[in-house]
Amino acid sequence: MAKILDLFDAFESGDLPNDGGYIISNFFDNNSSYTRFEMISYGNVKDIYRNDDGITFQADGLKLFVLVEPPSYPQKHVEPCYRDDRHKIPYRFKEVDTYTTKRQQKIMVGKEPVETYTSFTIMNETGVNQSFIVHKAEGIEESLQNYFLQVLWKNVNIPKTESQKAAEMIGQTLPSIINPFD
Repeated sequence: MAKILDLFDAFESGDLPNDGGYIISNFFDNNSSYTRFEMISYGNVKDIYRNDDGITFQADGLKLFVLVEPPSYPQKHVEPCYRDDRHKIPYRFKEVDTYTTKRQQKIMVGKEPVETYTSFTIMNETGVNQSFIVHKAEGIEESLQNYFLQVLWKNVNIPKTESQKAAEMIGQTLPSIINPFD
């Protein structure tokens, strides 16, 4: 199983992998179960440093986004890429796979990763929003899929059986970002 650590704690303790790894950031809405996830696979690291905004990685990256939209979200007709910054992911409806729960919650997963060149910054953690580093290891896809099962079930309050189905759908996209820089 892969080792999953808080990103900022790992940075402070010098436990960030310089040869590449995976970052998962959770963005929970304060007023609803609206949740965004950003998964980044990074490699070709030139530098990693802390600044006022967060941790900057001078590295290549592939980002994959997941969005959980509650049935009460008033802007559900707006393409995810045109929503306000707190609710946006860089995809249109035709660029995501969608799983709808019995409670009408929608889990949207990008079909293709978005490439970043030269650098990206993981913003400082605020409130319940967190970022984690996942070290490369055997079984990484299973670890990431299990992570999503647990967060969808325990933090976003999607029933366990439906969280399992959503995590499996997310798991189908993971090969597109696993080990791209090896």
